[in-house]
Amino acid sequence: MMNERLARTDPAPRAVRIAVPLVFGLTLILVWEVMTRAFAVPAVLLPPPSMIWERLTGSTAILWADFRQTYLKGALIGYGLGCGAAFLTAIAIDRSPFLQRGLLPVGNLVAALPIIGIAPIMVMWFGFDWPSKAAVVVVMCFFPMLVNTVEGLKAADRMQADLMRTWAASYWQTMFRLRLPAAAPFIFNGLKICSTLALIGAIVAEFFGTPVVGMGFRISTEVGRMNIDMVWASIAVAALAGSASYGAVVLIERAVTFWHPSVRGSGR
Repeated sequence: MMNERLARTDPAPRAVRIAVPLVFGLTLILVWEVMTRAFAVPAVLLPPPSMIWERLTGSTAILWADFRQTYLKGALIGYGLGCGAAFLTAIAIDRSPFLQRGLLPVGNLVAALPIIGIAPIMVMWFGFDWPSKAAVVVVMCFFPMLVNTVEGLKAADRMQADLMRTWAASYWQTMFRLRLPAAAPFIFNGLKICSTLALIGAIVAEFFGTPVVGMGFRISTEVGRMNIDMVWASIAVAALAGSASYGAVVLIERAVTFWHPSVRGSGR
């Protein structure tokens, strides 16, 4: 009832917009705890949140090592390399009709390849440590970012582009002063999509070979040992890291594209 009243607040201040998902999430956790305790659900099937919290706080050293291996090394490095390479490739495609007609269809085909088929190959090529995981992330992030950037570069108004030409603006002047600002919402959309794909790719890649550290290694190993509370603790760390990555990109997007109607009109 409290959350219903908060959600109906219009206009809603920032504190209310933050409180609504927090109250809803805490309610779900409370229901989870009560139901698992009341019906004596075996911990091997679904441990209560209190058990997961105990494992989370009691295994900080292990979870930090896994976080550093998977997120800070594999996911972040692959994310930066994949998105950066895709952005530069999109600029090259914009300059070359041959690449636009030849590379994009091939890119769509490669983007459809399953990660479970790519990961073992990357492990064979780059070894069992984090570089192979970063390579999988590069492949996963490259084409979503490429497609969004290419489409964004087409978003500039034709009349504005004609006006730039009447002012004798060069290609790069038009790119930096008109087309890239117009493409910013598309570029950030690609960055947001890839921010979640990067962590997923790094974790799944660790299922196919990794040193004795990493979120994917921890999940696959602890499932075999029936330590499901540790599995959920690793999942919680991954969820928090992925949410923080997405939120950071959103904050940067709001600061850069404050002029866009999607930002101005939302009251954010």
